[in-house]
Amino acid sequence: MSRADLLALTPETLVSLANRGLVKRAEKDLAAGAGPEVTVADDTTVIGRFPDGTVTALPPGRGLDGAECGCAAAGICRHRICLVLAYQRSTEGGERTEFVDWSPGECDDEALEAVLGRPALHAARRTLDRGYTARLHRPTPADPTPRAELPTCTVRFPVPHEPGYALTDAADDLRGEVVALAVWAFRTADAEETNTEKEDAEGRDTEVSVGGRTAPSGRGEQALRSTLALADDLLLDGVPQAGPVFAGSLGRARDTLASAALHWPAGAVAELVEQLAAYAVRGARYDPERVARLLTELHARQRAAALDPVGVLGTKEAPQTPLRRVRLVALGCRIGGTDRDRTAEVCFAHPEAGVVLVLRRSWDVPEDQSPTGHDLAARRVLGSSLRALAAANVVSEHTARAADRTVTISRGRVSSTSVTPVGTAWLDLPAPLLLKDTAAHLKTLAGRPPRLIRPRVEAESVHVVEIAAVGPAGYDPAAQRLEAVAHDPAGNEVLVRADHDPLCPARLDALAEALDGSRDGPRWISGVLTRDHGRTVLEPLAVLTAGGVVVPDLAPGDGDTALTPAARRTTDPLTHAMESALRALAEAAHHGLRHLSPTARTRLADRATALRRTGLHTAAGLLDDLADRLGRDSVGAAVPAWVDARIHLVTSLELHQEGDA
Repeated sequence: MSRADLLALTPETLVSLANRGLVKRAEKDLAAGAGPEVTVADDTTVIGRFPDGTVTALPPGRGLDGAECGCAAAGICRHRICLVLAYQRSTEGGERTEFVDWSPGECDDEALEAVLGRPALHAARRTLDRGYTARLHRPTPADPTPRAELPTCTVRFPVPHEPGYALTDAADDLRGEVVALAVWAFRTADAEETNTEKEDAEGRDTEVSVGGRTAPSGRGEQALRSTLALADDLLLDGVPQAGPVFAGSLGRARDTLASAALHWPAGAVAELVEQLAAYAVRGARYDPERVARLLTELHARQRAAALDPVGVLGTKEAPQTPLRRVRLVALGCRIGGTDRDRTAEVCFAHPEAGVVLVLRRSWDVPEDQSPTGHDLAARRVLGSSLRALAAANVVSEHTARAADRTVTISRGRVSSTSVTPVGTAWLDLPAPLLLKDTAAHLKTLAGRPPRLIRPRVEAESVHVVEIAAVGPAGYDPAAQRLEAVAHDPAGNEVLVRADHDPLCPARLDALAEALDGSRDGPRWISGVLTRDHGRTVLEPLAVLTAGGVVVPDLAPGDGDTALTPAARRTTDPLTHAMESALRALAEAAHHGLRHLSPTARTRLADRATALRRTGLHTAAGLLDDLADRLGRDSVGAAVPAWVDARIHLVTSLELHQEGDA
């Protein structure tokens, strides 16, 4: 009987289990005739006797970590790799290539303990008791490796029915724990899904909450109630009345939520604190609509917590998880900031985990300076310029990943972090990091919870899209927006769209040149991929052309290039009605429900009338209810009405924009 697990180990999997140097050394030994003499015991243990006297045994169900070798090397050694390769060459039929539809959830705890060890399972059970979330990818013929994306790492299962060969980007001392968590996530999904649901979900990722099913209690429940009370006070009194004392109370609420592991509400409160600080100094970062959305999010998460507390409120995962030696591929950079600071966010594809991570750096800005993105391009990050880092391959042994997909990278010692030009590394990215069929990918995202209650993760929609053809770029001066219609290799239309930003004055000029600057045109564009009114929209971070990688936010220039004009796109009546109503509600939150002028109340009534004219009667009724409660003696009764209207409109607008045209 042959060992299917050993036959399923591809060279790429062996490299991930060990490293490329060991695999190359083993291949050279075989080519030089220094390979082992291979025998198979009755229990299918594969035994190799090497010319140097070393004996290596690969028992079934143990993985390479559980193999036995007579050499003095710690961990997976060249003898084990060489024995695998020798066995594959000696077995008639070679590598197994047929597709296997299986779930890691089929592995019971007894098998896990035998492979991973009892201490690893004990550590995993502590996390299970607290609860965690996972996004699962089931095997398909096009992508046959099941994988589980945990909050701070990813686990892949390249060998069917064998959890011992699981791969993860987490550090080695955490491997057993995260593999067990991934198996339990698949087991939970298997138990929750019916056969019909599995058929409907074919080719689509699944999100699941595991363990920790009870709603927050004790300290967490009290922290959430106190935070909502502060949010209601802000909604009633308005932002102009929120002084330093209130901001301090909100900051303490943020810290309490974070210490109670309610990470997603804590993140919303942290942004709310930043908004109040921006308003206090009349900073450009203040946005009344953003404040209204954060207040809405806090209430939405509290209301949905009973259904899925782990997924809606956050998990008790460690703040950061150290990763093993990783290779990251830069996908460009986004510049932001205010009059007092600048922020650079470099997006990195993590090919092994199949996700995009964000490295953030901030700089204070002196009063007499106003640096642009091009000025920041020369700043040093990880020993390289920001310009070089935004188009680089980074290999590091000192990396940690947080639950929100931000990443920290330290230089460490003796060049343990290297930064080299990205070259054509985008072309080798796996799906869904690299997309050739945008419509198929967006279809896999159907059924996600509304954005208001999804985990607050960075760059969840950043991808590299291969471009087969692109039309001329056009500039809308009214919207200060550049647009071009492109097509992916599957023939799907993709609207490439970018807005002007005074911090990056040459952004649109550089993008227009990249879209039209080479004879063959652009082939790959990295950016945020979304749906807008039924259209697929890509907001670029970088463009890979024949001349190299172009990062528009870091481009030189004053933005004075004459761009080809384009016709302005009209807004459909439904979107216009909902966006106008949301702006009116945001204005009410800014001034405070207690301090609304007759004009503001009239504006709410007018928006209700506009909603009713477009057929949105439920939304109109919610605004009417708000207006009615505002007219009562106890204006506090208007708070839940405002929240109801905002949740309904925000979710309706999201569904309308992401739906078919």
